[in-house]
Amino acid sequence: MRIYNPTFGQSAVSAGKVALKQVNWKTDAIALVSNSKPNARELLWGVRDKLGAHRQVENIKFLAKNSASQPAPKELLQEVAANYKAALLALGD
Repeated sequence: MRIYNPTFGQSAVSAGKVALKQVNWKTDAIALVSNSKPNARELLWGVRDKLGAHRQVENIKFLAKNSASQPAPKELLQEVAANYKAALLALGD
């Protein structure tokens, strides 16, 4: 089987520059986002538990896509961008 990437060699379209702000991992709100594959939730809860040894976890929220085979819905991406300073994404299996 041969797999071809039709976008190979093309420049990515840029929507402009985004100013990134530094994340304070001890206090800032963090989104833990699952791709909904098996074990992704468990992996993220393990990360949350480890973070809990160094910070409060009340503002760490678990979020998930509806389906592993579909892209994240626009609403989920907007929620993460609007409410969280950082996002950790998990790919399980």
